[in-house]
Order: sequence, then C-alpha cells, then structure tokens
Amino acid sequence: MHKKILTFLNKEFNGVNEAALLLGIFSFASQILGLIRDRILASVIGPGNVLDTYYAAFRIPDFLYISIASLASVTVLLPFLIDRIKQNDGNKKAQDFLNNVFSAYMLFMVVISLIVAILMPYIAHLIAPGFSPSQISSLVITSRIMLLSPMFIGLSNLIGSVTQLFRNFFVFSLSPIFYNLGILFGIIYLYPLMGVYGLAFGVIIGAIMHLLVQVPIVINHKLFPKLIYKINWKEIFQVMKLSLPRTLALSCNSLSIIVIIAMASTLKAGSISLFTFSFNLQSVPVGIIGISYSVAAFPVLARSFSLKEMDKFISHIIGAAKQIIFWSLPVIVLLAVLRAQIVRVVLGSGTFSWSDTRLTAASSALFIISLATQSLVLLFVRGYYAAAKTKIPLMVNMFSSFMVIVFSYLLLTVFKLHPESLGVLESLLRVRNVPGTIMLALPLAYTLGSLINFFLIWILFKRDFLFKRESMLYKTFIQSLIGAVTMGVFAYMSLSFFSIIFDTNTFIGIFLQGFLSGLIGIFFGVTVLLFFKNKELLDIINTLSHKLSSKNIIAPEQGDL
Repeated sequence: MHKKILTFLNKEFNGVNEAALLLGIFSFASQILGLIRDRILASVIGPGNVLDTYYAAFRIPDFLYISIASLASVTVLLPFLIDRIKQNDGNKKAQDFLNNVFSAYMLFMVVISLIVAILMPYIAHLIAPGFSPSQISSLVITSRIMLLSPMFIGLSNLIGSVTQLFRNFFVFSLSPIFYNLGILFGIIYLYPLMGVYGLAFGVIIGAIMHLLVQVPIVINHKLFPKLIYKINWKEIFQVMKLSLPRTLALSCNSLSIIVIIAMASTLKAGSISLFTFSFNLQSVPVGIIGISYSVAAFPVLARSFSLKEMDKFISHIIGAAKQIIFWSLPVIVLLAVLRAQIVRVVLGSGTFSWSDTRLTAASSALFIISLATQSLVLLFVRGYYAAAKTKIPLMVNMFSSFMVIVFSYLLLTVFKLHPESLGVLESLLRVRNVPGTIMLALPLAYTLGSLINFFLIWILFKRDFLFKRESMLYKTFIQSLIGAVTMGVFAYMSLSFFSIIFDTNTFIGIFLQGFLSGLIGIFFGVTVLLFFKNKELLDIINTLSHKLSSKNIIAPEQGDL
C-alpha cells in the first residue's frame, strides 16, 4: 500500500493541458478552502478592528517572504536544477546545489527575522498609521508570531522545485490545500481560545503542513536538502544575480499592497478587511487560471529555451495564452454580472451585513476587470524567467507598482475633494448610500496598475519573442469574447426571472438565483463556442475525456492548444 501511494504521488504529468488541469483542480479545491476560511472569518469576526489587525499583520511577514524566499523559489531554481541534472553525476550536483541554497536561505531568514521582530513596534506604525494604540500592540505581537511562516513556506517552495523538476504536480498542488487547512484550524479552534493570536498560530500550522506534504516525495528522489557549514557563496551569488530582479519586482508589488493597507487603515473601520475579502475573491480565478497554466508551462518553457528550441518555446507560450484567454473572458463577465450573489453566498452570514456584501461585491467587480491581464502577465513573466531575462519584468513591475501607489493616493484625494466623482462610481456599481464607499479607490487603483503592467509586458514580449506570431491569439480572443458576452446577457436576464421565483433574502434563494443564472449563461455561451468550433473548447473536452490517471499521457502539439 505504501509503495502504491508513493507511486501515485510520484506520477509525472507531461502535457501542459493535463498538468494545468490537475493544478487547476487542486487550486480550485484550495481556493474553496480559502473561501470557507473567509466566510468563517466574515461571519464569526466580521469586518472591523480585530480582522483589520489580522490582515495588516500579514503584510510584513509576507514582504519578508517575498524579499528573501525568492532565493528559494521554483521559478529561479528550476533552470539551475535542469542544467545540473543533465550533467554527469547529475543527482549529486543537484543535491550539492540544493544544500547550498537551503543553508544560505536559513541563514538569511533567521537573521533578518530576528531584526524585523525587534523593529516591529516601529514598523507597525508605518503599516497601519490609522490604528489605535491597542490595535498597534496587537499588530506587533501577531506579526512577530507570523514571522515563522515565511521560513516554512520558503523551504516548501525550495523542495517544490524538485517536485516540479520531475513533474510531480499532484503532490506540489496539495501544499496550498494543507496550508488552508492549518489556517482553518486556527480560526475554528484557536481563535476562541487565544483571539487574534490564535489566528496567527493557525497560519504557522498551515505553513508547516505546506512543507511536510512534499517531504516524502523529495526524499524518494534523494534530493532532500541538508544544512552545510561551508556554503559555496559563488554559486549562491549566481542564484541571487538571477533572482534579484524577480525579488525586487515581487517586493514592489508587495510594497504597493502595504501602502494600500496603510491608506485603508485611515478609512472607516473594516476597510482593510473588505479590501482583503474582495482581493481574495478575485485571486480565486487568477489562481485557478493564471497560476495553473503558467506553473504547468514553466518547466516546458525552461527546457525548450535551454535546448534552444525556440519554435517550441513560442508554441508553448501561445498555447497557454490561448487557454488563459479562453477561460478568463467568460469568468470576468459572469463574475461581474453575478457579483452580489457570489459575495452573499461566500461571505454573507453572521456579522457580515448587506452593506458589507454590496461594498465587497463592488470592490470585486473592480478587481475582476484585470483578471485576464493578470493571468497573462504571470505567463509572460515566466517566459522571461525561463529565458533567464529578468530585468524587463523587473522594470515593468516596478513602474506598475509605483503607479498603483500613485493612483491610490490620487483617487482617494479626488474622491475626498470631489464627492461627485465618487458618486459616479457608486452609481455604476450600485452602491449609493452605502457607508465607506471611498475605499473603492483602492481596488480601482490596483486594477489600473495591473492593466499598465500587462500592456507594457505584452508590447515587450511581442518584440522579444513572438516575432509577429501574436496574431494567432486574436481568433481565440474574438471567439471567447463573443461567448463571454453571450453568457453575461443570458445570466443577467435570468437574474430578474429567478428573483421572482426564489426568496433572495435567504441563503438558498440567492444561491439558486446566482447558480441557475450562471448555468443558463454558460449553456448559451458554450453553445455559441461550439457553433464557432472553438479549438480551445474542443481541446478541453478532449482533455476531460482522458483520465488523468492514465499512465501514458501524450502531450499534444502546443500549437494546437
């Protein structure tokens, strides 16, 4: 039995579509757990000072993880591992490389975590200038507890480079599920005992589980890293040279979120919570679509570029981009049309009021505008990383992150000085007379920055790689757009019909209204796509018709994806 389980966990997935589908399924499961987590937080604690403190406390550990743990990220390490595993005595060279990275990472993380823990009382005032003294005190302790999280998540990502190297996507995709299970344990069992600190310990438990689930597979590959005293700093500096642009790019994005949280702390109590809830909701489709396809494509992209097979490299990019466009456009339209029903079903219980629902739905609608562009950016950036060209994504991301901060400040200022401009946005999103609508400036600013990020990276990626082959994407875009608009129209008309049939003041009523309206919209949208004989839809149907457990998965030609 033990061998059968290990064999199943060790299964390789060679096709990008199959791997992306597997990652998407588990990402969906993880996101569902994340939504359950948010629902419990919304209903038990509710938007307010305690939840604002919890979410604000995430920011510094998250920034620390991004700033240091990128040294041990899959995206950076995988090309190094591929290069070493191809050499004579490849496993030993790969093992030595992992030992070096592991030891350097632990050294950096421990030292910097101690420094940050000491300075946390000063840092807390920067992250949340609008907090009261008691909130600041809770923020300091909670953040210090959470400083352990980056250490475990970083190590998990380090060994995750091994599971991705051997395409063990099944076990790799289990990690975020276990992470969310740990957080749920903290919410359900530790919060009643320890308050906000119990939530923090739940995060630590989740981070440990995120790491442990991958350990048996890495040990089986005989590539589990070990601490060493004599670190090969020359090798570490090579990794840092490659990872530095990515680190700075991710740090800029994290910094922009920190600034947004700081601005939200000066607004109505609960603004941080509502911003985070809506951000988490839009992260569900980004995780399922953008991350799944970009993660599944990355090992293939790295190998293709390493072997100088540029035609395959470009075909993989175009194939994955087509699938991202195919999935993203319908999701954008459906989420925009059904936003109130989705938010009410996911979060609307207990202390989460109808005003909270409307404001979170409006915020989610602003975020979701950039779903397709965020997902495509993830793919194109991984294309640059596979080609070991990290400076361009860095410069683009730094600029767009800076613009997020600028837009946040400008929009808040404009909405405060000219309330009529905020009134226009309130009317568009149907949140007139809802308190705290000024916080909508923040998701709007984030979306504007994301759109700038996409257009810049798209222009540069076309110049560097596609060589006028981007026209292959236009047919997919037009067909998906027509299908998406069809879905939206029929879903919107169905909402009015079902509002007469169901009692939308109850959970079941509003769930059935949104669910059935969505199904009707999807039915007519898929019908339109079948009429066009949409290649992406036919590929997905073909993929679903084959069992993922098949032992002989044949990767389709990426140009046909």
